[in-house]
Amino acid sequence: MSDAEPKPFLRPGKVFLLLLLGALVYLLSLVFFVPAGWVWQQASSHVSLPAQVKVRQVAGTLWDGEAGIVVAGFPLRLDWQLNTPSVSGLEWPVRISVQSSRSSLNGNVTIGWPTSVQLDANGRVTVAEFEDLIRDSGGAMIEGEVAIDQVNVVWADNRITRAEGSGRWDGGQVTWPMGSQRGQAEFPPMQAIMDTTQGGVSLTVSEQGGQGPAADGLILWNGMMELRVYKRMVDLAGQPWSESASPGDVIFRVRQPLVPGAR
Repeated sequence: MSDAEPKPFLRPGKVFLLLLLGALVYLLSLVFFVPAGWVWQQASSHVSLPAQVKVRQVAGTLWDGEAGIVVAGFPLRLDWQLNTPSVSGLEWPVRISVQSSRSSLNGNVTIGWPTSVQLDANGRVTVAEFEDLIRDSGGAMIEGEVAIDQVNVVWADNRITRAEGSGRWDGGQVTWPMGSQRGQAEFPPMQAIMDTTQGGVSLTVSEQGGQGPAADGLILWNGMMELRVYKRMVDLAGQPWSESASPGDVIFRVRQPLVPGAR
């Protein structure tokens, strides 16, 4: 028997695999350790943000970082943590947390290939934190917190394709503008349901365990907003109204642009 001819350890195929492995390790190390602030500095000039959104500072790494953001005058803190991407599903999940001084929203963002983003989150909103904004807009002020049980929003094909969610309020005092004075009443626990319609996103407000809506709104994709208030809302507030009207009758309706230029 003759000895087999020895083969070199570093054959071309093995060299290629080692180079590929080295490149993957290098790319992963960049994701793990590259400063998030440096990435934002390079990318900020290419990112178009709404005029109401300002990024003040970015810290941490691209894999695990945080940013200070101001939205319509309200300072927010955004924390994120990238999870292991799914090669088979072409998805990259990200754990996020958005906090203001007294409110928070926590959940997951799934970035899909090529251009889809899905948000699943829950949280709480302390209404008093936004009192000035609510009063300036002429809205009703409620006390306490609103619990956001679930929010699911999907962005694909350059538009929102799904927006669903639910929230609860434990009830309490509500005040609203009424001429030169302010009205007030005690309300029972209420709930809100968000859903996707053919023309936009709807929000229905009703008494927890009650029959029928007290108010509903529709935000259309063209930027218009429609709002309807039912007599059922007046009944919950204990305010006088014509006895000939039934709880399901619409007593107030408004349609106006939510963003400039909408029609």
